[in-house]
Amino acid sequence: MKDLRILWSATVAGALIVAAPARAELTIEITEGVTDPIPIAIVPFGWVGLGTAPFDVAELVARDLKSSGRFTPMARADMIELPARSEDVELDDWRLLRNDFVVVGQLQPGADGRYTIQFELVNVLNGQKLLNYRQPATSATLRAASHRVADLLFEKLTGIRGAFATRIAYIAVEGQVSNRQFQLIVADADGENPRVVTESKQPLMSPAWSPDGQTLAYVSFEDRVASIYTQLLRTAERRRVSARAGINGAPAWSPDGQRLALTLSRKDGNLDVFVLGLSDQVLTRVTDDNAIDTEPAWSTDGKSLYFTSDRSGSPQIYRVGLTPGSRPERVTFEGTYNARPRVSPDGAALAMVTLDRGAYRIGVLDLKSGVSRVLTEGRLDESPSFAPNGAILIYGTQDKGRGVLATVSVDGSVQQRLAAEHGDIREPVWAPFPSQ
Repeated sequence: MKDLRILWSATVAGALIVAAPARAELTIEITEGVTDPIPIAIVPFGWVGLGTAPFDVAELVARDLKSSGRFTPMARADMIELPARSEDVELDDWRLLRNDFVVVGQLQPGADGRYTIQFELVNVLNGQKLLNYRQPATSATLRAASHRVADLLFEKLTGIRGAFATRIAYIAVEGQVSNRQFQLIVADADGENPRVVTESKQPLMSPAWSPDGQTLAYVSFEDRVASIYTQLLRTAERRRVSARAGINGAPAWSPDGQRLALTLSRKDGNLDVFVLGLSDQVLTRVTDDNAIDTEPAWSTDGKSLYFTSDRSGSPQIYRVGLTPGSRPERVTFEGTYNARPRVSPDGAALAMVTLDRGAYRIGVLDLKSGVSRVLTEGRLDESPSFAPNGAILIYGTQDKGRGVLATVSVDGSVQQRLAAEHGDIREPVWAPFPSQ
């Protein structure tokens, strides 16, 4: 039991010592990409309005595709022509410039601050028009709409739904030890447009997105005791949903958004997993063991929970059904430490923190075959979270002695790092796809 208690204490202690600027945008550095990324030209989009274009759609689209590690966008300085329509694309010229695909388009102004992003994807090798789409936008949503353009292109060329238009949440701390301000921040998936959701002079921990992406649950120590809050992002309305004596931690939303799984402590300090009804405050115990049971994660069907327990002598992941009388079953067997389970969107895999060659790294377990693989090479990697398309994981790690965020594809081939200029950031969690 000692190892898991140390893990919990280290999590709290980590929240106490980090320090980072609150509103610093994260910068992306690709540390590893696919061996043969797809060469593509994202031609600057034509602007048919007065003055200069209000936003450079093509620049953001190219940046998104490049950040995936799967594409090599052509430098604008190397483009010998700038067509805005597919019929103006000279295929021979783009073939000579060694592009497989060309994206052309226009940003068209409308009434009342509205815009249309019209774009086409052309296969340079055979001239086939693969995509012809019109994406609406407003002045306030031009950046989000441009991410959506990148999503559509990514999906068309890879077969995987793009996640550039989604969001992440993470924890950061501003100020020195004597005057710290803990902050829960929501940002675009590329780290831009950071917005402080809540802040406190006491630690904030364990953010978790609701299934509709409208609300965050998190742990706050603002009264010097652990409490779980939910906060609606649109209105900033907060609700304290659990402030029981002892530890209130590790909230996880049920797939229907009606319940939270959470970790509570007994009078002796031992941890168990419970389920809390948000509308009626009915609390149901899920585990009842002298071991430490913590870090719950819901199955995609909402019928069972995965959690971390040291009941076998070392931290391992277990699964328990939510029907009365269900007994926990061990899920991980390889290695002496597997913790922090997170279920993939399709329910087929678990992400976890695993002890690998003396270091804590991110691994993925195939639930059908029982085969696991280690994806990262850090020393203190933590807090994995799947992107809503299931193709990427975001997690916290260390770089030159400070906390940064990083992503890795589920096959391990594409890796990148997101870091602020100063300080530490950690505990990332990826939001679900936005409602259509």
